[in-house]
Amino acid sequence: MIREASLHDAARLVEIYGYYVRETAISFEYEVPSVEEFQRRMERIKARYPYLVLEAEGTVVGYAYAGPFKARAAYDWSCELSIYLDRDRRGRGFGRALYTALEERLKAQGIQNLYACIAYPDEADEYLTTNSADFHEHMGYRRAGLFRQCAYKFGRWYSMIWMEKMVGEHQAPAAGQVLQI
Repeated sequence: MIREASLHDAARLVEIYGYYVRETAISFEYEVPSVEEFQRRMERIKARYPYLVLEAEGTVVGYAYAGPFKARAAYDWSCELSIYLDRDRRGRGFGRALYTALEERLKAQGIQNLYACIAYPDEADEYLTTNSADFHEHMGYRRAGLFRQCAYKFGRWYSMIWMEKMVGEHQAPAAGQVLQI
């Protein structure tokens, strides 16, 4: 079941996310945020964008959300997506289901462009592979940019790529029209 996340989900989401912070270079955070900090982040996102969780057998096993691409009105038709799955539940189609649901909601809101900022290894190692980039490619995203060795974690440098997917028709909005989210 895919549903809107609630602040009551935050503890479970921190549990899922914590693995990626502590054990991988998928997240470039060094410290796992507190549940309270995570709830504040969720509130900011939920004020404007969808924040979804996927439940399997009564347990939240993943989440995905959108956020602003840039903080200028002209970018309102674009957003950045993020997804995290329970490390033991990957490879079962949950990511595809979450992203598909998120993309449908965003398109219904008038979003035109989707972006993903992805940690990318110069050489795959025990902390980072190309799995996230491969997932996005399978979801129809294409590489739009590369930032070489821009992040430092676990005693080594990592790169970052941006991937994009166009989901809208890119017609000019009516004069004075603003995106209604």
